[in-house]
Amino acid sequence: MSLADKIQQLPAAPGVYLMRDADGTIVYIGKARNLRQRVRSYFNSSGDSRYHVKFLVAKVADIEVMLTDTEKEALLLENTLIKQYHPRYNLDLKDDKTYFSLRLDSREEFPRFTIVRKTPRDGARYFGPYASASAAREVLRHMTRIFPLRHYPLATCMSRKRPCLYHQIDQCSAPCQGLISAHDYRALTDAAMLFLEGKGRQLVSEFKHHMTIASEKMLYEEAARWRNLLRSVQVTVEKQKVVLRDGDSDVVGFHRDGQRLELALLFIRSGILTGSRLFSLSWELDDATALSAFLQQYYTEGVFIPHDILLPLDIEDAAPLTELLSDLKGSKISISRPQRGTKRELVEMAVKNAASALRKRDDRTAALEKTLAELQQRLQLSRTPHQIECYDISTIQGRASVGSGVAFCAGTADKKNYRRYRINSVERQDDFAMLREVFSRRFRSEIIAKDGLPDLVVVDGGIGQLNATLQIISELGLSGRFDLVSLAKSRVEADATAELIQKGDERVFLPGRKNPVVLRQNSAALLLLAAIRNEAHRFAIDYHRTLRSKSGIASGIDQVSGIGAKRRIALLRHFGSLQRLQSATIEEMADITGMNRTVAEKLYESLHNA
Repeated sequence: MSLADKIQQLPAAPGVYLMRDADGTIVYIGKARNLRQRVRSYFNSSGDSRYHVKFLVAKVADIEVMLTDTEKEALLLENTLIKQYHPRYNLDLKDDKTYFSLRLDSREEFPRFTIVRKTPRDGARYFGPYASASAAREVLRHMTRIFPLRHYPLATCMSRKRPCLYHQIDQCSAPCQGLISAHDYRALTDAAMLFLEGKGRQLVSEFKHHMTIASEKMLYEEAARWRNLLRSVQVTVEKQKVVLRDGDSDVVGFHRDGQRLELALLFIRSGILTGSRLFSLSWELDDATALSAFLQQYYTEGVFIPHDILLPLDIEDAAPLTELLSDLKGSKISISRPQRGTKRELVEMAVKNAASALRKRDDRTAALEKTLAELQQRLQLSRTPHQIECYDISTIQGRASVGSGVAFCAGTADKKNYRRYRINSVERQDDFAMLREVFSRRFRSEIIAKDGLPDLVVVDGGIGQLNATLQIISELGLSGRFDLVSLAKSRVEADATAELIQKGDERVFLPGRKNPVVLRQNSAALLLLAAIRNEAHRFAIDYHRTLRSKSGIASGIDQVSGIGAKRRIALLRHFGSLQRLQSATIEEMADITGMNRTVAEKLYESLHNA
C-alpha cells in the first residue's frame, strides 16, 4: 500500500503517529486528537506551508499509527515513544544534565539535605533546581548557617564520640550526641523546607510564636535560639520581592533563532521569584509544538509541578496536558496564556531572559572561536584546536601512580571524555615511563576509531617534557597527526634584594623551537591553556588521593586473619579512613555487616599494637 493510500485510510480517532524515512528510521513522533486530520495536514497542498514542515515531510516514506482511547493516553504514549527512540525531529531534553537539586527525606531519623542530579518519585522532597553544583552548595551553606541540621551520613555521625566541628561553629545541632530532641530537630527541618519553598514570611511568624512561648515559660536559652533563627531568616526575607500575591507558578518564555531555541523557566514560589532555569535546544518544527513537547517532557521527569504554568502562546493540547499534570501532582493545575496584568509582564520577562541568554551564548561562542584562532596563530598550529586534550601524572615515589586525561571541546570542558588511568607497568618514580603507558592506552587503534584524535595535546612542563612526549608519540606512530605543545608554570624570579617576590611569565614550548612562546599574561589564549593544564592536574590529584586513601586503610586490615574482600569493603564504606577505623571501639567494628566480635578483636589488636 502506498503512503498516500495509508494516509487516506487513517482513522478519525485519537492516537500517536510514527513517521519513518526510507531506511525505516523513525524521524518524528506526534500525537493527535484526530489522526486522519492531523496527518493529512502535513501532506495537503493547502495544509501546513511552513518550510521546516515541508522539509520533514520530504523525508517521510512510511507512517505507522497507534490508536488510544483518549487524547491524554496519546500524550502519555507519545512521551514514552520519544524517550525510547529519540527521533531526529522531536524535542529531546536528555542532554540537560547540568542542574542540581537539594534532597531531604523527612522519613529518615534526623534528616539532612544532600545535593543530587536526579529527582525520582521516591517520597523525598526536592528543592531547586540550581544551575550548578556550586550554586546548590552555596544554597546549602546558607541553609546550614540558619538551620543547624546534620552534615554527614547518620552512621558516620553516630560513630563519633563527640560533636563535630560544625557543632562548634553553630552549624549543626548535634543530634548524634543527643544535644537536640527529635521533636525540636523536626521543627528545624520543617522550617528549612518552608524557607526553600519561599514561605519566609510564614516562617518569620512561626519563629516569633516559638520565641514568645519559650520566653513566657522562662526558657531563655531556647528563646534566644529562636531569636537568632528569626534574625537570620528576616535578613533573607527582606531581600525578597513579591511578584505575585500568592501561589506557586512557573513562567515560560522562549526565543528562537532559526533551528536554535532558548527556553527560560522562572520559578515563583509563594509569590516570590526564587530562581530560573535555561534550556538550549535544537528544534525545526513550529513554536507551539516545541512548547508543548517541552512541557510534556520536563514535568513528567519528577520535577515540582506548580499550580499555574504561564505560557507566551497557546498550545493545542493544553487540555489533555493539564489533565495529565494534574494527575501527577494530585491536585488541579492550570496552563494558560495571560493576556494582561502582572502575569503577562512575568511572561514578557521570561521571554527577555531567553533572548538575552541566546545572545550571551552567541557572544561566548564568538569569544571562544576568537581565542582558538589566536592559539592557532600564536602557536603555529596546523589546525584550529577545537578539540584539546591535556595529560598529567600524579605519584609519590612511584606509589599509587595515576594518569589523567581531560578534554576541552570548543574551549569548554568536555567531561564525558575525561579519562583516568591507574599506572600498571611502572613501579618506580619515572614520569616519562608513566606518560608512555597513558599515551599507549589512550591512542590504541580501537580507541582512536571510537573517540577520534584531538587537534591539540598539551603536556605540563618545559622543553624536556615536550621532547620526551614527542619521542613517545613517534614510537606510537602518531607523528604529525595532531599538534603538541607543553606549558611550563611561571617561575619565581631569583632576586634576593627585591622587596616583592616576582613571578616570571608562563611559557609555551613548541616542537623544533628552543625558545618558548610567551603569551600575553591574562590573555584569553593563555588563560584557556592554563585552565586546561590545571584541570588535568586537579583530576589526577583527586584520583591519586582516592587510591592513597583506599590503600591506607586497606594496608591496615589486609593482614588480619578473617578479613577478606567483603569485610574489607564493608569496613571501607563505613569508616572511610584508617584514622576513623583506629578510633573505633571493638563493639563498633563488630556491628559492621559481615563482622563478628572475634574478628573485631583481632582487628582492634592489630591496629593498636602495630
